[in-house]
Amino acid sequence: MWFKITSFLVFLLKSTNEHGVHSPFVFNFVTKCLYNKKKYHSDKSWNVLLKSIEYFNVQHTAIQNPQIKKLVNEKFPEVQFGQQMLDLLFVENLGISEFNLLLDDERLHNNSMLFINGIYTDKKKLTEWKRLATLPEITVSMDLYHCGILFIRREQVKEHFTIRI
Repeated sequence: MWFKITSFLVFLLKSTNEHGVHSPFVFNFVTKCLYNKKKYHSDKSWNVLLKSIEYFNVQHTAIQNPQIKKLVNEKFPEVQFGQQMLDLLFVENLGISEFNLLLDDERLHNNSMLFINGIYTDKKKLTEWKRLATLPEITVSMDLYHCGILFIRREQVKEHFTIRI
């Protein structure tokens, strides 16, 4: 209980909106996708996921949660699941060893997006999120409190953003 309260207060103190973003890629994502008024779902994480699929025109994804997978299939029937190369990976938990397996299997590519739901669920999950964000393959990390987004963008300088949605 105290962890959630204190972590949310720390998040609010650190977070910014589009005015604190100096990366064109992230600025466009924040203003044209995250702050887009379109509402697909009442759950903030699911809504961000669905808006991101539309914004990035995701073709290949892997989603662990069957409810979310069904929702994505209903909203975006052209999206294919479980393909070798992934444009987007949605997970509840992702450890460094699982991430490395995905890299070794060449399932992630330049511009792949990793969407981790509930990064502030507990201390362990937040610690794992922070460790993933520091990996050299991850160049853009976005803490949205309800979820975390990691991007592999080799052409971009490594940056971390804490964004209020």
